[in-house]
Amino acid sequence: MSRQIHYNANDHISAETAADPYLRPAFSTGNRIRRVIWNICWVILYRTSPRPFHAWRSFLLRSFGAAMGPNCHFYPKSKVWAPWNLICADQVTAADGVEIYNPAPINFGSHAILSQDAYICGATHDYDDAAFPLLAYAMEFGAYAWICARASVAPGVNVGEGAVLGLGSVATKDLAPWTVYGGTPAVKIKERKRP
Repeated sequence: MSRQIHYNANDHISAETAADPYLRPAFSTGNRIRRVIWNICWVILYRTSPRPFHAWRSFLLRSFGAAMGPNCHFYPKSKVWAPWNLICADQVTAADGVEIYNPAPINFGSHAILSQDAYICGATHDYDDAAFPLLAYAMEFGAYAWICARASVAPGVNVGEGAVLGLGSVATKDLAPWTVYGGTPAVKIKERKRP
């Protein structure tokens, strides 16, 4: 799947908001207010909830627009930037320290796992444009994909079904299904056995 820009700040934020393009907001006032409210909820209700309260955290994410399948396990130190752009099938796991930066929709298939301190980056900036606008990409993580501890997935990278991104690795290109990757940037190591 090729990278498709889902959101370009230049298309949504008027150049008249600030003479210096670096001072322009990347998102609308409504979006920023929504994120402030979500962050207050995250600090007070999500972050402080006991570890076994997965259903409670799923409820909070749903309350802010996330699509959460049954039995998702999002731990209290996991962080979702925009719940309304989160789509999870059943049994998706986000361990403590996981950060999902999702200015555009990110879809996780059944039994996808994000281990401790994994970072999913859904946006970057157009460094070839003088206005340096934010560019956000929709992303897909297939069923049974595993992003290991401290691994990172770059903007617009899609992870195939059953793909594994090894410990501390950085995925800068799409990961093929049922394949194990490692390194920075990640390279194919071997095929993964299908269950």
